[in-house]
Amino acid sequence: MKVLVVGGGGREHAIVDALTRSGRIDTIYCAPGNAGIAAQAECVPIRETEVEALRDFALAHNVTLTVVGPEAALAAGIVDCFRAAGLRIFGPTKAAARIESSKEFAKELMAKYGIPTAGFHAFTAYEEARDYVASRPLPAVLKYDGLAAGKGVVIAQTMEEADAALRDMLLDDKFGHGKVVVEDWLEGPEFSFMCFVDRRRVYPMALAQDHKRAYDGDEGPNTGGMGAYSPLPFVTGEDERYALERIMQPVADAMCAEGCPFTGVLYGGLMKTRDGIKVIEFNARFGDPETEVVLPRLKSDIVEIFSAVADGWELEHPLEWHDFSTVGVVLASKGYPGNYAKGAVIEGLDEVDGAVYHMGTASKEGRIVTAGGRVAIVVCAAPTLGEALEKCNREVGKVRCDNLFHRTDIGRKAIK
Repeated sequence: MKVLVVGGGGREHAIVDALTRSGRIDTIYCAPGNAGIAAQAECVPIRETEVEALRDFALAHNVTLTVVGPEAALAAGIVDCFRAAGLRIFGPTKAAARIESSKEFAKELMAKYGIPTAGFHAFTAYEEARDYVASRPLPAVLKYDGLAAGKGVVIAQTMEEADAALRDMLLDDKFGHGKVVVEDWLEGPEFSFMCFVDRRRVYPMALAQDHKRAYDGDEGPNTGGMGAYSPLPFVTGEDERYALERIMQPVADAMCAEGCPFTGVLYGGLMKTRDGIKVIEFNARFGDPETEVVLPRLKSDIVEIFSAVADGWELEHPLEWHDFSTVGVVLASKGYPGNYAKGAVIEGLDEVDGAVYHMGTASKEGRIVTAGGRVAIVVCAAPTLGEALEKCNREVGKVRCDNLFHRTDIGRKAIK
């Protein structure tokens, strides 16, 4: 088989790494890839949203299967484009990807089909949104109704914070021109429940928890994710069954009923509240950085899974998972998620005893340099969560770069 992975971050590096563990693949391409992915796949200089160019590459190189990582490619209609050309591809259509690309679509779908989530209102006018938020108790949950690279959600503790966020989203078009969804505030630990979905068939993955805040103790601004761990001690087997039977399966069924059946990875961002498990958001693809701690735990052949979903046939065996724990710690450029410099030399990556998935790196004169906000994630496995965190923090210390920072407490709250 020849497989093309679309994207160039840590999620795609983890997907490429999982593909290398299968005995069914001859060649792995990755577009555009990054400096770390280049060690395991042939990188192709085509951006993820250049769907026609990606299609032409797949046709010219007899690609057997394409796996899509980032949401931007899905929203650009890459799956529709590839299928029209007779190419096998793993991912949802543009219509199905609306469950991520439009917060309003997702909330209305949940309201229609009785899927537990927070109450909401959508606004296009700044004044109306501001007046609505001012009439309700704080904190306010404000979500840009579109793709914002994980940064389009603001939890405003004061009216001043809410006003600034609404101005960003509705007056200054910080993420583009669109709507804002204002949600009721929910409280409780969040977790990520990813499932492989083939229309009405739902195959659950191991659970993970992402850490969005930039600094230890969940302080600082929201980011695209500063680390993750798996499994989750605070989620019981009963919780997991409820989430599968009352949320993930009904959403898959609802998408079929709405005429836009979902195929690919359906990501449920869920919260365990005092009133039960509720949906915070849905994504239409693998989460990042959750993928980097979940896929190393997958025992089953990922090529068999991707092929079954892409071709619409049922898996012969349930998914199998390793029982060890994984912790992933993100190394980010100083200044992220705000302004940051690029081009700082990174040393010591090859000394790490664990997986290193590159997120935003480049190769310059034979050396690895920073090329993004989130630069790399170090992932370590151990029999227990505490041991995995201890090992990960130790191994992260081997990476040398003057312009990187990281959290030291990923998963610590779950360790007893």
